[in-house]
Amino acid sequence: MNCLDGSPGQFADFRKDDFEADWIKVAECRFGQVYQVKLKLWREKCALKSFDNDFYRRIKNEVFNIAKLKFKYIISIYGLCSEATAVVMEYMTNGSLNGLLASHTLMWPKKFQMIHEISMGMNFLHSMKPALLHLNLKTSNILLDDHLHVKISDFGLIHWEQSRSETFTERLTARGNISYIPPETFTQCSSPPGTSFDVYSFGIVIWEILAQQKPYLGCSLTTVLLQVSEGKRPCEKKIPEPRPSECEQMIVAMKHCWNQDPRKRPPFSDMVRRTEALSEIMKIPGPMHSHDDDVRQKLDHLPLTSPIVVPVFSSDERHSKDGLLSMLNKKDFCSFRQSLKKEHVSKQFSGNRSILHFTVESGDLETVRHVLSLGAKVNCATARGYTPLIIAVLHRFHDIASLLLDHGAAATQGDDDNWTPLHFAAQNGDSKTVRLLLDRGAEADVQENAGWMPLHLACQNGHETVVRLLLLRLSGETVMERREAQGRTPLHLASAYGHVDIVKLLLSQGSDPNATSKSLSTALHMSAEQGHNRIVRRLLKSGASTDCADSKGYTPLHLAALKGHVGISRHLLSTGANPDSRTLQGWTPMHLAALKGHEAAVALLEAHGGCVNAKGENGWTPLHVACHHSYPEVVLKLLAGQADPNLTEDTQGWTPLHLACNAVSFPSVLQLISYHADVNAVTTAKATPLHLAARHGCTPIVQALLLNGADRKLQDSSGSTALQIAQSCEKWETVKELEKDNRN
Repeated sequence: MNCLDGSPGQFADFRKDDFEADWIKVAECRFGQVYQVKLKLWREKCALKSFDNDFYRRIKNEVFNIAKLKFKYIISIYGLCSEATAVVMEYMTNGSLNGLLASHTLMWPKKFQMIHEISMGMNFLHSMKPALLHLNLKTSNILLDDHLHVKISDFGLIHWEQSRSETFTERLTARGNISYIPPETFTQCSSPPGTSFDVYSFGIVIWEILAQQKPYLGCSLTTVLLQVSEGKRPCEKKIPEPRPSECEQMIVAMKHCWNQDPRKRPPFSDMVRRTEALSEIMKIPGPMHSHDDDVRQKLDHLPLTSPIVVPVFSSDERHSKDGLLSMLNKKDFCSFRQSLKKEHVSKQFSGNRSILHFTVESGDLETVRHVLSLGAKVNCATARGYTPLIIAVLHRFHDIASLLLDHGAAATQGDDDNWTPLHFAAQNGDSKTVRLLLDRGAEADVQENAGWMPLHLACQNGHETVVRLLLLRLSGETVMERREAQGRTPLHLASAYGHVDIVKLLLSQGSDPNATSKSLSTALHMSAEQGHNRIVRRLLKSGASTDCADSKGYTPLHLAALKGHVGISRHLLSTGANPDSRTLQGWTPMHLAALKGHEAAVALLEAHGGCVNAKGENGWTPLHVACHHSYPEVVLKLLAGQADPNLTEDTQGWTPLHLACNAVSFPSVLQLISYHADVNAVTTAKATPLHLAARHGCTPIVQALLLNGADRKLQDSSGSTALQIAQSCEKWETVKELEKDNRN
């Protein structure tokens, strides 16, 4: 954010009224919220991350020192906002890596690039004197910029407390970090963590990126602790096939990072070298240069806004000590022109590359002009179909592109995937080249092999000027409704990626707000799921249907409730969305809000008439869901909204109290009891809540059930009492409790 450089960017304590009134919540965690805000003075988007008062007081002084750190792969901090108990930092348009891994299929080169960039950021932190430990490295603290490059956030905010090591572990666990904590932290050792702590977390992050799954999914906290302590790690088999051969080397590096012995884990300086080498082999964009085998990600998976350069020189050619290529590589253009002969221009190098390809990449206009004067074929193509014009467009060499067109370069000639120069220019947001190509015969509505028009690319990547240029050359609403491989229109893409001004423009030009993709998703589905509040409002004003269902029966309200976007849910409800609409599995929006623990969304749905006792798949109510997933705040909201604590689900006859006991959720158990849950309810297997609490050895729950009338003599279908189950499971503290005399 260049406008923040210099004196305006000095560390500051902002006031709330320094920001415009429209705060957009983009994320929420257990300890605070993240808002997209805009500073009135600088007209610049920032992220404002709020914390509870206690945590804010602890980190306030640390943030001042952290803000001094500037590096390409770590987040920039601008200051504090004491009124909001928040940190003000650089805004990252593509959210967290955690979100991206869950919503997009990444190609292998992109995975390797991200792993390398994370290692670069962590190596920088560890190179500080003393080393700055992160102690909270996980995919939700790895953010993504416009170009999907990573920046590490939330570093240096968690500290080891020498006299209270158990509190340190508890704090990490409370933040959902259990999967990233190394085994030595669970011991009684009083030694503070070192750099190997972060290296272990990085190993888990590598697995998560490669597998695109959450580690230890579905395992309880206790199970994870036991597995990690015993040396077990996430399953390698979950990394999908087919894999490139380089993936095996990355897996080896990953295993070194999560070694059980912290002394055997490599420092980040080693990991930078390893991941850089693997990135080189995979030929993906690195921090300083690029390679040509994987020129781009397939855009039905990822948005890419950065210029993707296609180098023509191979490694051998770059290191050649003599000849024409060496002169070009050294930028010795005068010697090159003097040495070049007419017979040289027709010579083919590896990959069907010509001297004109090399000359265009060199970027010297007069040298390109000289090669063309010797009869070079202006439309010659490499083995992958790249013409000299495509090379010029990718490098943004506008004058060279114009010269090539003057000499007959075909503006419509595409590569092997039918990506034309206009596709590349639109993807990169190069409006000057887009205008040039359109003026020289490029077709605005051309589609590549997967159906993408340049307009799709510009809309996905937020290039409004390019969108306007293309719309001037497109005629009729039917063109704007053309779909790429997944059936998405330009409006779908602009809505999904949060480009509100482009959405307004497309709608003003007649785009259909109710057009559906192959999965029957509308633009409203996509913007509601991603939390783009302003786009949701604009689509609704333009006639978007609130209750249209996708192929799984999800309405926009289902998706907003699932993601906890309360503002969007409120707006959908106020414009007529049905709070009790059902997915194909019978889930209502309230079920999905309860599934993810979104207390505010549950309360909102209940206030708008949502049925708290609606039964979904297998007869589960929202209360069943909340109890099973241990969300006591949601349980309380549902009970206060008249949820029936004694409804049974259809398969095994479990009540919410059975599920709360099975999930060992003591607060939920107390709340259910206070709302008259039947402590002696039996399942189809005749198990009572007391049987389940005894099996898990949760003495506080056992005590609460007994104090409220649980019958310790009841037998399940096997003839066992709760006491006998506790004995068979060797829960001896619970056994002692159950052996006591009945209490009055």
